[in-house]
Amino acid sequence: MRIVIAGAGEVGTHLAKLLSREDMEISLLDEYQDRLGDLSANYDMLTKVGSPTSIRDLRDIGVKDCDLFISVTPHETENMTACLIANSLGAKRTLARIDNYEYLLPENRKFFENMGLNHLIYPEVLAANEIEESLRTNWMRYHLHLGNGALELCVVKVRDTAKIVGKAFASGVYNHGKYRIVAIKRDQETIIPRGHDTVEIGDMVYCVCPKENMEYMREELGKSKREIKNVIFFGGDRIARKAATELTSEMNIKIIEKDRELCNILSEKVPDALIINDDGTDMDVLKEEGIQDADAFVAVTDSSEANIFACLAAKRFGVRKTIAEIENLDYIPMAEGLDIGTVLNKKTIAASYIYQMLLDASVRGVHNLTSADAEIVEFEAKEGSLVTKHKVKDLDLPDEANIGGIVRAGEGILVNGDTQIIADDLVVLFCKSHVIRNLERFFK
Repeated sequence: MRIVIAGAGEVGTHLAKLLSREDMEISLLDEYQDRLGDLSANYDMLTKVGSPTSIRDLRDIGVKDCDLFISVTPHETENMTACLIANSLGAKRTLARIDNYEYLLPENRKFFENMGLNHLIYPEVLAANEIEESLRTNWMRYHLHLGNGALELCVVKVRDTAKIVGKAFASGVYNHGKYRIVAIKRDQETIIPRGHDTVEIGDMVYCVCPKENMEYMREELGKSKREIKNVIFFGGDRIARKAATELTSEMNIKIIEKDRELCNILSEKVPDALIINDDGTDMDVLKEEGIQDADAFVAVTDSSEANIFACLAAKRFGVRKTIAEIENLDYIPMAEGLDIGTVLNKKTIAASYIYQMLLDASVRGVHNLTSADAEIVEFEAKEGSLVTKHKVKDLDLPDEANIGGIVRAGEGILVNGDTQIIADDLVVLFCKSHVIRNLERFFK
């Protein structure tokens, strides 16, 4: 498969690196050489200096023969124009990064497809959606609906209140059939649990659970429900704007933003939120705005460092739920080590969304797990596929993959070694990113 990516910013570069590990021909185009650096020397990809909207440059990089053209520069108009040109030159499919939510509305999809724009992605909206879900399910670090809600993925930090601390998987204490731990993140290692493994204080556990068993799992993990009513956003960019717009009917929202012009925009776009024109890194400002009374603090400025330290400050003031948007991937392990709360990265979210388009038709969904460098993948079992020919314990799955559950006729079901998967089951797997391609053969 040939893929051309225009834009060597954070999203484009991360995606190119991700795809270069696959058996694909990747080309990366950008107007500035310093953004391309030595990517072609360190990764299996072709790089070229050129304009995404230049017909000559797009021809030179081979757009006419590509299976997918992706334009993810910071400029919406440039991305859409590049995709239209690429489509006209022969690209089979196109994808543009946008920043206009109206374009994503279902009634506009056919309009853009007729123009030659097959897919549109708005990374900030994807990140905002995760913030909304995190605030609504605040006793978890991360929460994801699977199989149209028949199964739930819950990521929880283990404290000394958890009943499962020190319990080995071979001990039988996990044989209750209520939820299944598919992975453990300990320090910087992601563990696919085997019989001798145990859950320890400080672990991040990744659990798959039918929705009717969520309360049982919460009690087992020693977590208490907390109502979130007062939320402070630090930073007023598009992520904050979208999340706040959706949450103001449920929660009291304050947005602290030091750019006066942006505050004026926020006042118009999010009229039900209280907009504070001030510096959110100033401790006196935070105290004056009631940080000590906040139930949650969300840091979404364009500075990863500021977001981390602001969440640490919020923790000092007693805020129980903190969320940080961290764009520098190198900072994510540090942020987790500091226990700042939920960590988001919009480029990994966007890359996961795009990556799903490149997988086999049996893949119904791919969800990147930023903190674990892993994925949750939803596969559809086909008639006669390898996964339907043996019980789970005899499938010989890769060591870095673990089946969490299945959805059969709309019902979420946990699996064990004796489970027999049948055609049309939706199979939920946790796996390291690099083994997804190896798993496709089980479902064809």
